[in-house]
Amino acid sequence: MYIVLLIVAILVCVLLAIIVLVQNPKGGGLSSNFSSSSQLLGVQKTGDILEKGTWVLAITLMVLSLGINVAVKSSSSTGDASSEYHDQIKRGSTPSATGTTTAPLTLPKAPAAKPTDTSKK
Repeated sequence: MYIVLLIVAILVCVLLAIIVLVQNPKGGGLSSNFSSSSQLLGVQKTGDILEKGTWVLAITLMVLSLGINVAVKSSSSTGDASSEYHDQIKRGSTPSATGTTTAPLTLPKAPAAKPTDTSKK
């Protein structure tokens, strides 16, 4: 479910970027390419369709991002890995019963290198 929502969100992002790039901030944009009103969509309708498409895709992207968040939260709470992490956190956060501090960890020493015979025979 998470992967499907993620793929759809990426497609919506690409479409939104294309629609925003087609629009001209001064009102020219794609509608300036149509010289007569008998063209497909007409001069006025092009701006309206692009604006509505932008709003629809932006709202769709917001809803998808919320859906992805819910899908991730629900899948992580049902897994066994999260319970293991909670157990580790509980064990690490409880104070020791003896009240003494433990010695710091020491690294094992590397084995001594064997001396090589450098004398010539």
